[in-house]
Amino acid sequence: MQVQVVSIFPEMVSRVVEYGVVGRAVARGLLTLGCQNPREFAMDVHRTVDDRPYGGGPGMVMKYEPTAAAIAAARKASPPDSPVVCLTPQGAIFDQATARRYAALPGLILLAGRYEGIDERLVETQVDEEVSLGDFVLSGGEIAAMAVIDAVARLIPGVLGDEDSAEQDSFSEGLLDHPHYTRPEVIEGRRVPDVLLSGDHARIARWRHKQALGRSFLRRPDLVRKLRLNDEQRKLLDEFLRGERDERAAAGGTDVGNKAVPR
Repeated sequence: MQVQVVSIFPEMVSRVVEYGVVGRAVARGLLTLGCQNPREFAMDVHRTVDDRPYGGGPGMVMKYEPTAAAIAAARKASPPDSPVVCLTPQGAIFDQATARRYAALPGLILLAGRYEGIDERLVETQVDEEVSLGDFVLSGGEIAAMAVIDAVARLIPGVLGDEDSAEQDSFSEGLLDHPHYTRPEVIEGRRVPDVLLSGDHARIARWRHKQALGRSFLRRPDLVRKLRLNDEQRKLLDEFLRGERDERAAAGGTDVGNKAVPR
């Protein structure tokens, strides 16, 4: 896969290929990363890429001409039909389904904005999609671009050591992940759940799925509402909630309440 990032801070983005999963993808020849800096396409001696906003107000706006030229260079360096994705708070929330869709593409162009934003005419004419990491403000789109690259890289076949790893990741089924444990078996009186020591892979898989359902229901109920739970999943969720109520009652803690399992 070929990824191009349009950014006025290419050195910041390029560091993402030096570590972890993304670095492994590049080392194995499964991912290439290029950067296009709008400053390289500015027409004046000062290499200006921003200007004051029409209508007044604070901050500056990224100019159309140098940014459009950088996007054109990114398109030229990318496979045909690689989408241009703008990282912006106005975009749709980036999620695992979007990461999966991007990972199936031969190329991807990420536009990292700066300042108060990008001239809207560029978004209207040059951008195919807008995505956001969430409802908060960053100083620019570079960190968001790096997050997208990391999420996508791990889904490219051959990048992860265990081919099942990506399918077992958090959100692979639209749920939060189950709890994880490693040695030692007991820490400050807290033991690893017995089922994980049983060697019974079917029981372990069932326990993990129940924990993922239960955690998601308590911490991110919006995720569970999006799913169509089958009979087995509803049974697992009922078991989880009963267990949570019993444990909290025994400890004198707050009840989880009588939340209804989605039907």
